[in-house]
Amino acid sequence: MIPYRLYKKAWVSIDESKETLLSKSDINQLLDRGGWMVRNVYNFDTPNVTSFWYVIKDSFGGLEELSSGARRDVRKSLRTYDVFRITAAQLLEIGYPIYSSAQEAYRVKCNVISIEQYKNLIESLASDSSKDFWVIRHKESGEYIALAINTVKEVSCEYNVLKCKPKALRDGTQPYYGLIYEMNRYYLDELGLRYVNDGARSITEHSNIQPFLMQKFKFRKAYCNLKITYKWWLNIIIKLLYPFRKLIPIGRVKALLYMEGMVRGDI
Repeated sequence: MIPYRLYKKAWVSIDESKETLLSKSDINQLLDRGGWMVRNVYNFDTPNVTSFWYVIKDSFGGLEELSSGARRDVRKSLRTYDVFRITAAQLLEIGYPIYSSAQEAYRVKCNVISIEQYKNLIESLASDSSKDFWVIRHKESGEYIALAINTVKEVSCEYNVLKCKPKALRDGTQPYYGLIYEMNRYYLDELGLRYVNDGARSITEHSNIQPFLMQKFKFRKAYCNLKITYKWWLNIIIKLLYPFRKLIPIGRVKALLYMEGMVRGDI
């Protein structure tokens, strides 16, 4: 069994491309170590259409593969901003205004990270050699506008965090276009990884980043099968609440029921 990690009370694999259907014994071993559920995703990138997927890009064709509008916006972005990798220590110093202002603008409201929480987050990532940190900086003003935190795996790179100051998303300078283009180029062309990955189908849908990547940068859905096994008490709660899922006002509960809908193929 490949390694799993506990994330928000759920066991999830650290490499989606290698995950297989878990046995009951494997699942029980994980739940005995804690957590409320095991998310088991298997048959990664199956040709069959399913209700669960990862959003990936597995080739890089330069500007030529993009639409004329996307090419224009990439060029505009790269004329306006410098895009580059930095260290965790550098991101610790400059990243908080980007991170917090981006959270404040979410369509789905969340608790905005405090500066102390931000410090703890970046420090916890600093010792992980698989983490990559990026920023974009305005060429004229020197202001840092956006950041990215990625995880480089054996054959892929996962885009874990993308944050941008809301004002830059409204002023026509197209900061994300340059950042995404340069990251795609670096990981797919320069490093030669098999694919880059923006994660699984969104549960909270607090941003439009996945539709943006598919529409503008040729990302696609890598369909998978999804199985979730809950602790016995949570299983009872899910079964009782599922018929009323559209009426539940609590965000975290809605997310659980939404994910259950994916398992059942209802969503």
